[in-house]
Amino acid sequence: MTGTRIALVTGGTSGIGHASALGLAKAGWTVAICGRRADLVSEISQRNGFVGQVCDVTDPESVALMFATLRERFGRLDLVFNNAGRFAPARPFGDIEVEVWREMVDTNLNGAFYVAREAFRMMREQAPQGGRIINNGSISAYVPRPQAASYTTTKHAITGLTKAISLDGRAYNIACGQIDIGNAATDMTSQMNSGSLQANGSIAPEPTFDVAHVVDAITYMAGLPLTANVQFMTVMATTMPYIGRG
Repeated sequence: MTGTRIALVTGGTSGIGHASALGLAKAGWTVAICGRRADLVSEISQRNGFVGQVCDVTDPESVALMFATLRERFGRLDLVFNNAGRFAPARPFGDIEVEVWREMVDTNLNGAFYVAREAFRMMREQAPQGGRIINNGSISAYVPRPQAASYTTTKHAITGLTKAISLDGRAYNIACGQIDIGNAATDMTSQMNSGSLQANGSIAPEPTFDVAHVVDAITYMAGLPLTANVQFMTVMATTMPYIGRG
């Protein structure tokens, strides 16, 4: 890629999203971030030189408005890190509340679809045509944790979304890949140090790893020419209970 490269990071005000936005900016990208809280989006954007967008990814109209604003400001978009997501409280399958299920699907799956769809449309229409979408999957896109059916289901679905975008994107020079992360050290995973529920019913602390390694992976995936793609990448704590989970 030559010239100014424009990237959007959803859920860019905290955790992996925020760290990745900083890494992309350091690598020379012009970075836009989005989040639901206007005060937080504004504060983080001003501090780091990001373009801040207030957006609720569960609302397709809010997502469409964000992309219209980006189109008006930049005229194109080269990269989307489709990162916004949430966890749900641990519940045995039979005790999952319908409202919690709907909230998880709305954020982790529907939100990812709304963002990817608008990105696909913009990348298809711009000149030169094309761009890259990186979906944030999870280790749970492959193997479930106990009492996490809603989260697991949405992350399995992200894998199907990634494959479908990759296939349909071929005609428009749109690449799509997925990063699956296992226990990066962020505020969201801090409770793992005191113990997480295991498949045998025990509670055990789980290892984490520096989120900087996720940033390195995102930056690598983002920096490839559109003639090359990382379809799936797993970055995880070496000794976490994933291989052999169960």
